Amino acid sequence: MLVIDGRLHPRFEANGTSRHIRNGVGVRDENGVVLAISRSQVSLGSFARLFRDELHCPTALFFDGVVSALSNGERTIVGGNYPAGLIIAVSAKR
Repeated sequence: MLVIDGRLHPRFEANGTSRHIRNGVGVRDENGVVLAISRSQVSLGSFARLFRDELHCPTALFFDGVVSALSNGERTIVGGNYPAGLIIAVSAKR
């Protein structure tokens, strides 16, 4: 977890030394989520603050730090050193 009930995860340093391209998902409310990927290497603390302070997500989850990539289907836009990735599915609420 990056952000839990509006607070940063307690084990994160404000600007720690572990830096990677990062991606994650934040929940704004029951009807809205935000997906984000960094364009450069960032710490977990700074990525968590992005979700809390700029994207206004009281809850956010970090996906990975080594295989983060964003592709448009034709080329890799960010990251992409490994042929693996995240798949996100959205379905109607029943």
